[in-house]
Amino acid sequence: MEYRWLPQGAPYLPVWEAMKEFTEARGPDTPDEVWLVEHAPVYTLGQAGRPEHLLNAAGIEVVHCDRGGQVTYHGPGQLVAYCLLDLRRRGVFVKEYVELLEDVIIATLGDLGLPDACRKVGAPGVYVPYDAGRGAYDPGGGQLAKIAALGIKIRNGRSYHGLSINVDMDLAPFAGINPCGYEGLPTVDLRRCGISCTLEHAAERLAARLDTAFRDQAVLEKVPAASQQ
Repeated sequence: MEYRWLPQGAPYLPVWEAMKEFTEARGPDTPDEVWLVEHAPVYTLGQAGRPEHLLNAAGIEVVHCDRGGQVTYHGPGQLVAYCLLDLRRRGVFVKEYVELLEDVIIATLGDLGLPDACRKVGAPGVYVPYDAGRGAYDPGGGQLAKIAALGIKIRNGRSYHGLSINVDMDLAPFAGINPCGYEGLPTVDLRRCGISCTLEHAAERLAARLDTAFRDQAVLEKVPAASQQ
């Protein structure tokens, strides 16, 4: 499995088009790739996304794409990983793949110092305990807040789109949507959970966990600094 960074602040639409082109063009021996990116601000609506879940775009670009799920936000301070995998070749079924990605996220967050990340029944993604009264992460909290999302597309047994982890973000744009279609769902990031972490470090841990899950060797390809200007 090969890893590479896309330019910082990459707009969503051309990356989505490139994912589709890669998936259509790949052959039976094409190596799997994971594209890592920190997007410019964008709301994305999934294939069955309902417009009423977009409450107030406030000038942020909106893209209706072909992944599963409802509406989410991508922007600076968030790590996005697009997993371009031949699931048929790997013998991985869709449900198993979704569970694997959630396991990878939970393990990655644990590596970064957040041991209590978990699933939420009926709501894909990864969550942490939250105190609604204080509006803050709380290991003993009685509610859950979302810290990572996933949305995938499978075409001819090959996956694209992927997952996102909130690292150190301006969370205000999440107030403009019902995240993943859930009204009032709180959202947090690693910084608000008391963890200081760069996107690069989060990506390294994520790559290691993906490799463990898929039993592959990582080659994390760095984008030259000049391309990130």
